Amino acid sequence: MTVQRLLGQAAVLLGSIAVLFAPAIPADAHDSTTTAYAEVTGTGIDVEAVLELEYDLLMKSAWLYSEAYQATGRAEQLRQLELNADAVAAYIVDRFQVSYDDRLCKARPSGPADVSVRSGRAFAVLTFAYDCDGAAVGVHAIFSALFPDGESFVHSTKTIVHYDVGGVQGSAALDAAQSQQEISSTVKDSPTSDGATVTPREQRLVHQVGAFFVLGCEHLLLGADHLLFVLVLLISSRGLRDIVTAASAFTAAHSVTFLLAAVGVIDVPANVVEPLIALSIAAVALLHLVGRGAVAQRTTQLRLPVVFAFGLLHGLGFAGALGIDARWSWELLWSLLAFNMGIEVVQLVLIAVLFPLLMLLRRTSVGDRAIATVAVAAAAIGMIWFLERPVGG
Repeated sequence: MTVQRLLGQAAVLLGSIAVLFAPAIPADAHDSTTTAYAEVTGTGIDVEAVLELEYDLLMKSAWLYSEAYQATGRAEQLRQLELNADAVAAYIVDRFQVSYDDRLCKARPSGPADVSVRSGRAFAVLTFAYDCDGAAVGVHAIFSALFPDGESFVHSTKTIVHYDVGGVQGSAALDAAQSQQEISSTVKDSPTSDGATVTPREQRLVHQVGAFFVLGCEHLLLGADHLLFVLVLLISSRGLRDIVTAASAFTAAHSVTFLLAAVGVIDVPANVVEPLIALSIAAVALLHLVGRGAVAQRTTQLRLPVVFAFGLLHGLGFAGALGIDARWSWELLWSLLAFNMGIEVVQLVLIAVLFPLLMLLRRTSVGDRAIATVAVAAAAIGMIWFLERPVGG
């Protein structure tokens, strides 16, 4: 009983702390890390890369003054990018490289800079041309060391690369452990232990699927808003059947919109999706709080449709994290499925670990009060995030 009482007291304390310090909690997973995006294309030996990099981090990493990295508003950010074009280009040329047959291609800015918005943050959009030397048939390699840990601004940066070079299409998630991706259709097949052969395309696909599975796991684990939504689903469930049903509805919904958005069938701006994701956390938490007494049956009937509807929103958020702007291919489909599977595995593990603890907590004298406190905290955090992410802002 002592352990149960401690669990209850800890839950009350954590909920109270969350309410007090909700404004300081990051609105999503990327305040301590970031993701860079690159679209690399080419029909011959020369290629072009369109890069999207978080604006303030780029300007800090290029060692520019505060008026550059603190600039707000699209017009001023574009002005700063133009004023500091040489410093920005020097940073990118040093950190994002393309080689051809082991020889670095010469990089140069190509086209004007732009600014886009992802998850409520400004991203600089920069285009670079890479002039390569060599024979007509060779091997390209993409290297990324953007925003490394050593710069101390962020950690664990990933560069999501989508490429269509010389008829070879694919995706890669580059980081400190795997900073290079080769692109070749001429590499010889590799023999396996049973005498079969593995084609270069199969090798790329296996590595690609593994990388995007890990990326999906990390995205849910580091995504505060998605994690909090899963926690709210847990605390509002009265039994194993209830949480399995809710989790299944959430999974089915976000899988549909994730795949449709990632391949370009639907397109909803991030500055619309992100505030509504925050609102979904508050709504499900409040639904739990009012779902007592005479209105319990009605809220129980509403819960599943509400969870499914908000699952559709979260799927759009997951798709936005990949930054895919590539044409359809089977390689793309496998990347999407692997990313989604990573999300599902982490979600199931969290439920398997936390649900028994939740059931134990419900048996304590302070269980209901502790869970209600957590629900209030979640609702407060969700509303604060919603206000911080004005729809269409």
